[in-house]
Amino acid sequence: MRKVGLWAASLAAVTFLTVGCGAANSTGNTSGGSTAVNNTATSGSQAGANSTGNTANTAGNSTANTSTTAANSTGGVSNGKTGQAQRWTAMPKMTINPNKQYTAVVQTNYGTFTMDLFAKKSPITVNNFVFLANHAFYNGDTFFRIIKNFMIQTGDPNNNGTGGPGYTIPDELPPSVPYTAGVVAMANTGQPHSGGSQFFICTVNDTQNLAPNYTELGKVVSGMSVIEQIAAIPVTANPQMGGEMSKPLKKAVIEKVTIQVK
Repeated sequence: MRKVGLWAASLAAVTFLTVGCGAANSTGNTSGGSTAVNNTATSGSQAGANSTGNTANTAGNSTANTSTTAANSTGGVSNGKTGQAQRWTAMPKMTINPNKQYTAVVQTNYGTFTMDLFAKKSPITVNNFVFLANHAFYNGDTFFRIIKNFMIQTGDPNNNGTGGPGYTIPDELPPSVPYTAGVVAMANTGQPHSGGSQFFICTVNDTQNLAPNYTELGKVVSGMSVIEQIAAIPVTANPQMGGEMSKPLKKAVIEKVTIQVK
């Protein structure tokens, strides 16, 4: 079992993700220390995030690989199911046009927000997100990790930081903009090229503590109030993250992601 999250050291899945949104302490507030965003999807084990706050990074499952063999738009599903049950053995082939503008409209039970996707800056990452969204992969995913003054994390079909699409994708670094409020970036395991499907959304502008280790997917351009509402959900100790205060007591769910192209 692999975990993806933000950790107090680096970005991982459990990817360590040091997020520039500020270091979260055990009460969920920001402090001056460095914080990593990790996914906890480390094969066969559960990587524990410490009490200073980790952000789950995206990681593939134990069979994930970085093969460049592309799963086509209709194939590559190992179990023939749809939505959260889908897994592939390789990342999708490139189908987007980096010269076009891609937008993701994300409907949740708390409202809708819109992200401009960085197709020109991070074409592989955006292509992957578009592929997964068009296959309804994110439908039903929860925001399973919330640190109010840091980030909110989602994109795991297991809804606990341990899942992914079955493959990993290459990093596209360095980031082109600071990790400020509304910036959306991929979680990872702390190892290079270990992102998959999990991503996090920064909730504050403090960028000094985030290492430039997380590929940026895009930025929220409308509906930031929805992000703030989700970030304000009360939390309790998260056993998947070493007891940090990040496990939400109410469920925030992605209902649908719609991709628009201009």
